[in-house]
Amino acid sequence: MVQTEHTKDTTRVIAGLKAAIHNPHVSEEAKEHAMERLREMGQDVDVGPQETVEKSSYQQDEGRVLAGYKATLSNPYTSEEAKKHAEEVLQAAGIYGRHQDATDEEHETRVLAGYKAALHNPRVSDAAKQHARQYLEEHGVETD
Repeated sequence: MVQTEHTKDTTRVIAGLKAAIHNPHVSEEAKEHAMERLREMGQDVDVGPQETVEKSSYQQDEGRVLAGYKATLSNPYTSEEAKKHAEEVLQAAGIYGRHQDATDEEHETRVLAGYKAALHNPRVSDAAKQHARQYLEEHGVETD
């Protein structure tokens, strides 16, 4: 049996190490190791975009928080005081809750349509789909 020597493409190794440095899911220890390897390979280590990744992560968290406030407006189990607070927070962020011209019936139709869409979206988790089915059944809508 003939064995061939396996060599790694240096360009691809460098690209992988740089990707690891900028990946928010990689531990700080692994990022340090990747930077050390790049230095050993004679590469400049650019960590500037790391700040952008962190900012992006913050923006995602802020978006989730605001989405929670928006959901509060539609939750029938939420107090009027909580809904008023959520509306104030959303307005301060430049986001408004329900469209002012929409009737309760139109709003409910849109909510049900959103849950129906979630059932067919491949990016929606099984748990979220189960919640959507439950919500639809509670509101008299048949699911597939």
